[in-house]
Amino acid sequence: MTAVEQPNRSGVGDTDEVNPYLTGIFAPVQDEITADDLEVVGEIPRDLNGVYLRNGPNPRYAPQGRYHWFDGDGMVHAMSFENGTARYRNRYIRTRGLEREEQAGAPLWTGMIENPAGNPLGTARGLPFKDTANTDLTFHRGRVLATWYLCGQPMAMDPLSLETLGAETFLDTLHGDVMAHPKLDERTGELMWFDYGTRDPLLRYGVVGADGAIEHEVSLDLPGPRMPHDMAITENFSVLMDLPLVADPEAARKGRHKLMFDRSMPSRFGVIPRRGAASEIRWFEASPCYIYHVVNSWENGRTIVLDVCRVARPEPRPTRPGPMGKLLGYLKLTAHLHRYEFDLDTGTTTETQLDDVNAEFPTIDSRGQGTPDRYSYGVHIADAETVRFSGLWRRDATTGQRTDHWFGGGRFGSEAPFAPRDGSTGSDDGYLVSFVTDERDGRSEVEILDAADLAAGPVARVRLPQRVPLGFHATWVRPDQFRTAR
Repeated sequence: MTAVEQPNRSGVGDTDEVNPYLTGIFAPVQDEITADDLEVVGEIPRDLNGVYLRNGPNPRYAPQGRYHWFDGDGMVHAMSFENGTARYRNRYIRTRGLEREEQAGAPLWTGMIENPAGNPLGTARGLPFKDTANTDLTFHRGRVLATWYLCGQPMAMDPLSLETLGAETFLDTLHGDVMAHPKLDERTGELMWFDYGTRDPLLRYGVVGADGAIEHEVSLDLPGPRMPHDMAITENFSVLMDLPLVADPEAARKGRHKLMFDRSMPSRFGVIPRRGAASEIRWFEASPCYIYHVVNSWENGRTIVLDVCRVARPEPRPTRPGPMGKLLGYLKLTAHLHRYEFDLDTGTTTETQLDDVNAEFPTIDSRGQGTPDRYSYGVHIADAETVRFSGLWRRDATTGQRTDHWFGGGRFGSEAPFAPRDGSTGSDDGYLVSFVTDERDGRSEVEILDAADLAAGPVARVRLPQRVPLGFHATWVRPDQFRTAR
């Protein structure tokens, strides 16, 4: 079997239905290229210097069986900016699974919605799925770590060349996996993480010190196996989650991966001192929900404030009859900005919905992670059968005002992390950068927007020589971070 450029059918049971996550603006690209002679509409700001990187699924071989969007091999697309110029490159993340399949010249794993019997072992925790590192990107000590949504082996990449540097072991101190969204405190250099599994310990939490080694690790008890996706940090605490989206026990007995939402269970949030013992964690209860992504968290006296994108009804609901409808329903995403306040003195929880827009993939100025920050950013989820980002938003926490930018008809973008301008003095003193793809002609470009004036539209657009498929999370790396010594 050869590498695929645009597979148009696969993975929907015994039908011939087209899988939309393998076609059009989702279809994988085969070529890894570098391009610096790019057409620019407008003028790239000379005070925009650094690199924008975005991760996402890009299957190297035609999938075996039913394909889920989360299955594809990780590919990073990057735009680097220097003194008014731009360069694009894209590279596969060379995971252990990808290299084994390239040696075989064929896929060796089925995807997450197929029976995994016969798959090679995939993760340190024993999950029989291919760890594709296709989900997030986190800057850490001169490298960018590519991570996977089910917990896996972080893969280190050079942020400029996109060369895969190998599995990150944190100086041989990591014995297990790391979840999709570790949190870096740029003030201390510490990286907080957790992993989870179906066998003890059900949840592990740890801290990588500024020197690159894991310096603190604790095992935490849970009532049963869980699938948390994100966490939060403040100046002195970390916030972990025990949410009622759990593995379906009947499906698990049949060897299938299926989730169920148990409304009889509360959502629980564990607040633990950054380097606290397991006995020091305090659990706060709230109404049932699921949370994919945290906006930010901070301390307000003796209260922990946590802003998130909250999914109130995470049950998969088919969008149409048949196997494809079930698959598409699994990925349907509706979330709203929501605030939790955990009172450390009384043990009580206060919840407040902050907005009614379908908002997800939130970002902040990474320099303010874990501290109060006035501005946050994110994407609008389109009203469509597949997950598409139709625009960007900025929320002012002081006024509660939201400002929007829409990509336009048939155009869909990517997560847009805040990119500080040279000499930036605040969390809106900079830019947002996003890959945007037009489904009508298949062309992609990069939009650059003034973070303080999204409604004004792009200050520049950089047209790309190949399409960038829709994908997952992104990060921005500043020039001063390139020089970080390992």
